[in-house]
Amino acid sequence: MAKDPVIVVGGGLAGLSCARYLHDSGLEILLLEAADGLGGRVRTDVMDGFLLDRGFQVLQLAYPDAKRILDYEKLALHSFVPGALIRTQRGWASMIDPWRRPGKCWQTLFNEVGSFSDRLRLGRLRWSLRGELTSLTSSDKTTVDFLREECGFSQDFIERFLRPWISGMFFDEALETSAAFFQFIFKMLASGDAALPTDGMQAIPKQIAAGLPEANIWLNSEVTRVDTHHVTTQSGDTIEAAAVVLAVDGRQAERLSGIALGNVEFGATTCFYYAASHAPPIGKTLALNGQGTGPISNVCVPSNVAPNYAPAGFSLICVSIRGSQRRRENLEREVESQLRNWFGDATDSWRLLRRYDIPHAVPRQKPGTFPSALPSELSNGLFICGDYRDSASIQGALESGRKAAEAVLQRIG
Repeated sequence: MAKDPVIVVGGGLAGLSCARYLHDSGLEILLLEAADGLGGRVRTDVMDGFLLDRGFQVLQLAYPDAKRILDYEKLALHSFVPGALIRTQRGWASMIDPWRRPGKCWQTLFNEVGSFSDRLRLGRLRWSLRGELTSLTSSDKTTVDFLREECGFSQDFIERFLRPWISGMFFDEALETSAAFFQFIFKMLASGDAALPTDGMQAIPKQIAAGLPEANIWLNSEVTRVDTHHVTTQSGDTIEAAAVVLAVDGRQAERLSGIALGNVEFGATTCFYYAASHAPPIGKTLALNGQGTGPISNVCVPSNVAPNYAPAGFSLICVSIRGSQRRRENLEREVESQLRNWFGDATDSWRLLRRYDIPHAVPRQKPGTFPSALPSELSNGLFICGDYRDSASIQGALESGRKAAEAVLQRIG
């Protein structure tokens, strides 16, 4: 290269976001990724014509930094129906957002989950958060305490709707996630759809990377050592840098920088994908486990939302597992037994495509950590970014990358 680049170590969403902002600002960049592809946790595998995201993921269209860096039209997005179906002891109950789907209002108002007062409280929470307010809590607390103490939701409504819904997003069955962060995510859900790109979630990092010089993206390039102006790769090459950005997970960032960053905990899950000739009758909606028993957290049919996820004549079913249940010895058998209970004998013909065990699905967002006050600069010329440094979401990864780029620009011009 003609001059020393800013080296970004890590090609997940945070690293790609950082590299794009630096490149668009006129700086030379070099992005080093240890894996064989970009995206980090946002990857999509192709198998027998099916698109398998590595764990159930969606793009919240209201995320500010997603709208800033992504071209939604080119992603050819397909939206879920806002809301959920809840599996109860009596069958299925519909909980669809009546503000965006007025035709489903009566089904939502008078189902068996919770009370009419719970619907009023949910509407009041939605109305309160739709404005500029980031959080209703002056001192952060756990989400479950916020729902009980400040919102006043009934225990039935929490256990059969809110807990399975929220825990499926945060992989946190105890609902110990920051209430301020939950309110931010609730606001995003109320402000825009959850969607899938036509070509799978990996289309998101692919689109960001398309704005970078291809020659400046090095895959299969594991980094073994860094300082403020040098990076050494596993092959033994040492590259001079104007600055270095660590866009890797916390353990790798600590190892490379030699700086203690604190223990980062993650929510975990397991995801099963099935192929079927006929989809279960849940449409474009997320189906939640409101019974509180069995290993399943939620079920959806991605090919109902984005048809390209399955070849013609087939449907793709995605089953996400409750984190506390994912290590069960007979997990696959118990999952298929619960699916049969929910959807009948038709599930016997479903073909298991792949199982993904994801121990580091989402960083834990504990009370007091949102919004983040963590700096982007670790030391003079060494920077850091990642969703564990901001918020546990695609928004957090993209925003953290942008903030790191801004810090680099402020430091070196």
